[in-house]
Amino acid sequence: MNTINQTEEFSDWLRDLKDRVAKGSILSRIRRAQLGNFGSHKDLGDGVSEMKIDVGPGYRVYYGRQGGTVYLLICGGDKSSQDADIKHAKDIWEQFNKEQQP
Repeated sequence: MNTINQTEEFSDWLRDLKDRVAKGSILSRIRRAQLGNFGSHKDLGDGVSEMKIDVGPGYRVYYGRQGGTVYLLICGGDKSSQDADIKHAKDIWEQFNKEQQP
């Protein structure tokens, strides 16, 4: 079973998401990811991947792998802000990894 951690930014984004159907779909996808099924996803490079949730405007959850079975949900967004969200996720992931170094 995978361990799924969340940044505060991701938690805030999900909490503030008004679309209840999308929120339910995202939470369901996270539960499946815990069981090893990430569904539709893509490696974006620099250690960041995205899960695609085909609901509403096309939500995206950006994540990085911290170890063998530990993942960090970095941030979320939708198709309309995808390019900016990817850059932001990569920046957060880079900073996170710098902070993890002794």
